[in-house]
Amino acid sequence: MLAGGNGDPNPNASWLDSRGLWLAYVLGITIFHIVLLAIPFVQIPYAWTITNIAHNLAHLYFLHCIKGAPWMSIDAGENRKYTHWEQINSGEQLTTTRKFLTAAPIVLFLLTCLYTRNDIDHFIVNFISLVVVLVPKLPQFHGVRLFGINKY
Repeated sequence: MLAGGNGDPNPNASWLDSRGLWLAYVLGITIFHIVLLAIPFVQIPYAWTITNIAHNLAHLYFLHCIKGAPWMSIDAGENRKYTHWEQINSGEQLTTTRKFLTAAPIVLFLLTCLYTRNDIDHFIVNFISLVVVLVPKLPQFHGVRLFGINKY
């Protein structure tokens, strides 16, 4: 499949700016959390921790591990070496989309801390998860591969 339907050489860089995506994103997290709460033996603190960790793992994998585009783009393979996060808004830093995707894990972490009543075990797991997902989002790490991870 070829990309670039609306004159965009790499739609992978701009689909997160589409209308209604932020609402769908929040609704997806909410529905996942409600499904967890519907399971009889899952307690509320564990449901929040599972929601937070699942969200951060999905963020890490889909935004920071997968490189290139899921289709043949017309950019002559220029973006093949970049992760999805590095392609958002053509690499421009601190756009509203990037701010939203950076704030979402932070808000979810704060909600998780609130509903787990700052239990130290939950806090440590959720904080490590937050740090792991936020460090690659920093502008200083644009194009940087720590320890050679995801180098090729």
